[in-house]
Amino acid sequence: MASVMEDPTLERHFKGHKDAVTCADFNPNRKQLASGSLDKNLMIWNLAPKARAFQFVGHQDVITGVQFSPSGNLVASSSKDRTVRLWTPSMKGESTVFKAHTAAVRSVAFSHDGQRLVTASDDKSVKVWSVHRQCFIYSLNQHTNWVRCARFSPDGRIIASCGDDRTVRLWDTSTKHCINCLTDCGGSATFVDFNSSGTCIASSGADSTLKIWDLRTNKLIQHYRVHSAGINSFSFHPSNNYVISGSNDGTIKILDLLEGRLIYTLHGHKGAVITVAFSRAGDVFASGGADSQVLLWKTNFDSRSYQDVLLQHSLRSTPDPPPHLSDIHPRGPHLHHPQPTAIQVSPAVKDTRSTEPHVIQLGQSFHGNMLLNSWPRLTPMQSAAANSHHYNGLPACHVANSRLDGWIEGGSASRAESTAENETRANRKEGKGRLEEEVEMAQTHLLEVLSGHPSSVSSTLRHIVQQLDILTQTVSVLEERLTLTEDKLKECLSHQSQILKDLRASRTRRRTESEGTDESPVHST
Repeated sequence: MASVMEDPTLERHFKGHKDAVTCADFNPNRKQLASGSLDKNLMIWNLAPKARAFQFVGHQDVITGVQFSPSGNLVASSSKDRTVRLWTPSMKGESTVFKAHTAAVRSVAFSHDGQRLVTASDDKSVKVWSVHRQCFIYSLNQHTNWVRCARFSPDGRIIASCGDDRTVRLWDTSTKHCINCLTDCGGSATFVDFNSSGTCIASSGADSTLKIWDLRTNKLIQHYRVHSAGINSFSFHPSNNYVISGSNDGTIKILDLLEGRLIYTLHGHKGAVITVAFSRAGDVFASGGADSQVLLWKTNFDSRSYQDVLLQHSLRSTPDPPPHLSDIHPRGPHLHHPQPTAIQVSPAVKDTRSTEPHVIQLGQSFHGNMLLNSWPRLTPMQSAAANSHHYNGLPACHVANSRLDGWIEGGSASRAESTAENETRANRKEGKGRLEEEVEMAQTHLLEVLSGHPSSVSSTLRHIVQQLDILTQTVSVLEERLTLTEDKLKECLSHQSQILKDLRASRTRRRTESEGTDESPVHST
């Protein structure tokens, strides 16, 4: 099993959105991060230190979903303006508009070959689009309420969707039929996704639960209730060992799927966490929330590479193929409640590399679908003036469920402050900025000193962790061998019972035959 070696750390935070961040995704090239917001803008953040950020303007309403194509040369975004857009994540800023839905579009996702898009909408439909031909292909219509999310399986043969009708539906992309409907959701299903191998799906709900199903057996294999409010988003680690989730309770939870438990609770956002996403390599993950910030975290807790995990499972004594989610014990549905032993991480790290990168705004000509006009780059004075009017929190937004309608109401209420108040706040921040930076740097340094261990203690702890790993693997092997032994004993017992039944039956037949011979009539001569 993978061991927890280091705590996740906050690497950077990005400020540029003027309202709650609703969605985020990493470019497969590991150089960019995209995010969408209630402010109707799409941001492309360059992960290189002190690099510029791009702001794409074009959607007429809240952006609800964003995803990079597998090649990384396109970005798809969905919006409550009933459209889907394909953007070029560069200075050109070209976009193509897809229109077929008759209500707000809640999510958008590429197929793993990059040839198709799948969207979910409040018009109760799931639609599939061709990226190359830039057209609508077909629609899936069996949901009875708003559809919140839809995703392709890794092989592209199945689409999973969920929504406010409290169901998770699986669709065959070749026949266009619904092949399964999971109805175990206790409330509105807010998000759904496949693991990297495509054998399991997970769904989150407004009832604060996260559930994982094995598609090979159509059984619920894990059921977590670790949040105190509705879950808005989650993301599988590429190794399938971990899941991160973001909730209206303002926390990010990290679950260890192999051990079936909560291992970390992260406190980084002020307000609800609306979106979380692992990078394609799993070394970092991003989160966005009601505080208008995008946080970049370093994973750290996955100390073993995916190749090592696959090698471990190739040596298992059981004949089951990967993925290893099938090895979770118990195999029946089980409920995980919050554990007080989970590590609470409250980051006190200040981003000194690129807190507020220079933003290049790219505007869209609303007379056509393809052309975007590049706006001039903002000067430092203009950027400071614009940033002084950014609102960094939504204190009036108390969300009862995960619907973005609640975010819009909270966002519009919080933006009702006057310009004079914002300028006063900016002046106060400017006066206290240097002092706060020195204090935070001192606190950070103090934490680093306190967390340091002598080399001898560190080596001893590493040795203990290694020994525990060996013991854990040994116990796992013994459990598997015991299971095989029990199965063989059951087979032997059943075989012996069958032999006994056969012996009894043969004795009964012989007794019956002998009694029949004794009772035969004797004829005298």
